[in-house]
Amino acid sequence: MGNFPRKVKGECHLVFSSIEFLYFFLPATMLLYFAVPPRFIKARNLVLLLFSLIFYGWGEPLCVFLMVATVIFSYFYGRMVERCKEHGKPKGAKVWLILAIVTNLGLLGFFKYTDFFIGAANSIFGTQIKTLGLALPIGISFYSFQTLSYVIDVYKGEVRSQKNFLDLATYVALFPQLIAGPIVRYIDVAEQLKKRNESIEHFAQGVWRFSIGLGKKVILANTIGELFDTISNSAQSELSVAASWLGIIAYTFQIYFDFSGYSDMAIGLGKMFGFDFLENFNYPYISTSITDFWRRWHMSLSSWFRDYVYIPLGGNRKGKARQCLNIMIVWFLTGFWHGANWNFMLWGVYFGVILLCEKLFLGKALKKIPAFFQHLYALLFIVIGWGIFSYEDFGKLTQNFKNMFGAGGLPLINHQTVFWLAQYAVTIVILVIASTQLPKKLCLKLQIKCPEICGCILQPLFALTLLAVSTAYLAGNSFNPFLYFRF
Repeated sequence: MGNFPRKVKGECHLVFSSIEFLYFFLPATMLLYFAVPPRFIKARNLVLLLFSLIFYGWGEPLCVFLMVATVIFSYFYGRMVERCKEHGKPKGAKVWLILAIVTNLGLLGFFKYTDFFIGAANSIFGTQIKTLGLALPIGISFYSFQTLSYVIDVYKGEVRSQKNFLDLATYVALFPQLIAGPIVRYIDVAEQLKKRNESIEHFAQGVWRFSIGLGKKVILANTIGELFDTISNSAQSELSVAASWLGIIAYTFQIYFDFSGYSDMAIGLGKMFGFDFLENFNYPYISTSITDFWRRWHMSLSSWFRDYVYIPLGGNRKGKARQCLNIMIVWFLTGFWHGANWNFMLWGVYFGVILLCEKLFLGKALKKIPAFFQHLYALLFIVIGWGIFSYEDFGKLTQNFKNMFGAGGLPLINHQTVFWLAQYAVTIVILVIASTQLPKKLCLKLQIKCPEICGCILQPLFALTLLAVSTAYLAGNSFNPFLYFRF
């Protein structure tokens, strides 16, 4: 889950590490939660809600009020939408839906994009409007989408509105997924708020999944993140073309293991409390195209934009030209969702254009070449995409791409690059292997051949080892960023 940054423009001023805090917070939560008999599910939900609010508000209490206000608005809108539909007032239901959209996106837009638009206006018109210096409440990009999808699903008749306010608040505030997703839709957990699969086996699966995620984040992402941090902050004279590519490849691994690690932790914590969250990643770096990549990367976000933006715009039902426009709108918004900066919009448009090309002609051509070259094609454009994503400073972004493609006056390789390669060679090999399905396949084979030894000895031992090693890394390493907190 990473460190909450001490002071980063556009983020809440949080001063503790959520992982370290979780070590003390989680046992207390579980002690009280499991002390409540399973038949009192509402009481258990209340325990989760209270501890989730403590977890979220520990570093920045004011952010809690905004989240609670969002829940109150969404609860009211959901009830009013359903009431209007039950009384045969579709226009009234639509009015309440529009109010829900305006409220959720308005709050998100105000905190996340106000200073961006002021800065853009100052640059374009030469004005000197003072920016507000607003801090972005952690997780608002995620819980705004969750509450918005809830009201939309009530409007579409896919779920009933939640009559119990505390249950709706528990869904939104649930601490495992609150800070950085995955984006859990109400429709996926509505029944689980009433009845959950709580068992020792389910809890053990959660511990296993959490330990895997923690290891991904703390051991793998942080380690390779140090290489990217070193290269991106190195003087131009120390760099080479190869070093520039090495830096972006390091970032490519960092963001995957960072974010998928958090998703694994969230899914694991959810299982400990009886919730089953949908998967958010499916080995995206084994993709054979960019279309395939976006079916595997941050799947909760991709499906959200598909269901709540692309399809309502008309999807592919209104002709090829309209479909192309819809794709570009979705990908511009996807980039804009990630941050109030031009590089994110460029990143979204970049992938939108590639996806359009694959949709129109490139996809068919790709299927005719060997799978190995399909993978190379996908990885090349994925890495270049992360090169755009990684630098919010356009000057640094431009210079890095000049360096990568030989226009920066750098040597192809130098002694410093060889040193970095030698220093991180083993780490990179481990990251490559961990990005594939090979470890999972080996585990499955081992479980089939030795189910008792694997389930009773090896798996628990490996989980405990991961937890111990990750804890040691946390204790001895001050470099512990979490990339998706800023979105």
